[in-house]
Formats: sequence, C-alpha cells, structure tokens
Amino acid sequence: MPHSPASLKPAAERLASLDAYRGFIMLAMVSGGLGLSAVAKQFPDSELWQTLKFHSDHAQWIGGGFWDMIQPAFMFMVGVALPFSYAVREARGSSYGRMLGHALFRSFLLVALGVFLTSNGRKQTDIIFPNVLCQIGLGYTFLFLLWKQKPMVQMLAAAAILAGYWLAFGLYPSPPPDIDPTKYGLPVDWNMLTGLEAHWNKNTNAAAAFDRWFLNLFPREKPFEFNEGGYATLSFVPSLATMILGMLAGELMRSPRGAATKLFTLLFAGGALLAAGYGLHEFGFCPAVKRIWTPSWALYSGGVVYLMLAAFYFVIDICRLKFLGWPFMVVGMNSIATYCMSQLMKPWLRQTWKTHFGADVFTLEFPLSDGTSINVTPIVEMVAITFTIWLICVWMYRQKIFVRI
Repeated sequence: MPHSPASLKPAAERLASLDAYRGFIMLAMVSGGLGLSAVAKQFPDSELWQTLKFHSDHAQWIGGGFWDMIQPAFMFMVGVALPFSYAVREARGSSYGRMLGHALFRSFLLVALGVFLTSNGRKQTDIIFPNVLCQIGLGYTFLFLLWKQKPMVQMLAAAAILAGYWLAFGLYPSPPPDIDPTKYGLPVDWNMLTGLEAHWNKNTNAAAAFDRWFLNLFPREKPFEFNEGGYATLSFVPSLATMILGMLAGELMRSPRGAATKLFTLLFAGGALLAAGYGLHEFGFCPAVKRIWTPSWALYSGGVVYLMLAAFYFVIDICRLKFLGWPFMVVGMNSIATYCMSQLMKPWLRQTWKTHFGADVFTLEFPLSDGTSINVTPIVEMVAITFTIWLICVWMYRQKIFVRI
C-alpha cells in the first residue's frame, strides 16, 4: 500500500463503514453464535446444521469459520482506528510525547480491564492474558510506535514479527511420539500433529511453555499447568501483526486516494493475504491455528477481515446506503461498553427476562414432518439478550454517551 503518511489528511471525516463494521463484529460477539451450535447438536447428521455449527463456534484447534474471525476483526479494527484517533489528537495540538503517554495508559487500562473481566466470579484475581482486551493492550503501545512510519516499514515490522514467532515455535522441541496427551489437558484420542507441524501442537508448544513459567510468577489459586482452550499470552505478538495490517488499512482509508482505488487496494490486499496464509497452511509449513495465532492464521484471517472491510466500505460509503449500517453503527461507536456488557450482563439479563416474563419465556419447539421436534430455545434466548444489549447501545447513542479509553 504505497501511500505516504505526509499526504494524509490531518483529521479525516469519520467513515460510517468503519463504525458499522466494528458494530457488526461486536454484535456477532454478543450473540454468542445465536445459540446455533447448541441447536445443531440435535442434528448430528444434518449437513446444514453442522455447517451452521462450524461457523458459530470455535474450531477445536486447526482452521476456523466465521466465529473464529471475530477476534481478528476486532483487533484489526483497533489498528484501523488508531490513525484516525491520533490524527484528531494531533490536530488539536497534542504533542507526540503526550500521545505516547496516552498510548501507554491505554495499554495498561486495557490489560487491567481484561484481567478484571476474566476474574469475574472467581475467588481471587485471575492474572491471565488471552482475553482479547489484554491481547490488544499488550501490543497497543508497540502499534503506536509504528504510527507515522512509512508503510514499507510497517509491513516489514509485521513480516519480522510473524517470521520471528514462527522461528520461536520451530526451534522449540516438538513433543515425542509417545507423549501422554492427558498430561496437557488433551483427550486420549487427540489428533496430535506430526512432522514440522508438531511444533504447533496444543499445550506442548513454545507459547504454552512460556505460560507455565510466566503465569506462575503471579499469585494463583493453584499452579498454572495449561490453558484448557490452548490460548497463550504470547499470542499478542503475532496479533500485533494483525493490528499493523489494520493500521495500514486505516492510513489507506484516511488518504486522499479515490474510493475506487481504496476499494481495489482492500480487495487486492485481502486476496494476497488469504493466498499467503492458505499456502503456508496447506504446504505444511505452519498450521493455521487461531488459539495461538500462528503466522498462517494471522495472514489468512487478515485476508478475511480486509475483504469484510471492503464489503462494508463498498455498501455504506461508496453506494451510500448508510441506513443499512445504522443498526451496527450505534454499537460500533460504543465497542468497549458493548464488550463489557457482553462479559458482565448476560447472566443478569437472562434471569431478568425470566423474572418478568416467566421461567419458560425462551422455551420454543417446532414439530417436524417426521414426528420429531426441534428445540430452538438457545436461539430465542440469545436473540433476546442480544436485542436487549443492542437497545442499550441505541439509548446510549441517542444520549450521546460514548465510553472511550
């Protein structure tokens, strides 16, 4: 993306597509997959329902569908927003030192908020960092330091990060063939990767080893042995590359280039990243694993989120169909508040619905032609909770209440 920071507008107009894209991702996260995965369990032999399950739940380890694209899109949008945010501050007269101080404070606050939300309902503070806010916070100051650098420098930084991360895993010893997977929280029949890919096995990789040392430096209820999902603190390193990709897109969107050029660049970049990530995965060089943010995953998911941004930009800003984005914009302009509501309020909202409308308020079954029935209670429940949080976002938008860090 050959554009010079010097040619960027000092404080470009806010793009509706960016807020709509962010809001769409946040609503998808709030929805919990709309309960589709739970309903799909009733139809293990249905190709349709199993496809819906695949795209509304996390992959066990390798690959992933739509649901696994939510975190990359969230982190990507952080990168997109950074040039806009600091251009406004710069236009208001903020010095570089003051903006750096803000970036440092924001990093700390995001990590602290992430730990707070993770610890909700625990007996003591659970100091662990796979939470998306922690991951953003750990990399945010580094992202700021790359702001205003030439695009080539930013791209080289992202490439160096991914190459270094790959090398760290590749040099770490892979597990022996006779390993007992249960020692690492894996089922006996877990499909262990072999060959070069074995370096990226769940809970036996370099990032997992780092966490067994690092996380046990903090007070814990019990010693840390492994993360049940295989998530790792060090994922913030390659996910910084995802945020850099977002920053490149943000600088492109702020540039004086024409709409057609911007759209073509987004599409080209998305296609190139998809091809690169897919190639690394398919040729066995590095499996695409979201939970440890492998380089192939960073590239592949980066391609997907670029194409998603292109779609929103085309529909909302080029075709000027802003009304289609409004339901998402009201959420996207309060993403931090929405995230916190999703993490803290769902159990309360679930119980509140039942208190006022009856214990069976979500219960719904449909008879099928073969004499059986389909229970869609999980879908009704998540639609109701998501709609309630959306209404709160609408109210906050109309009251001009915007929670920012």
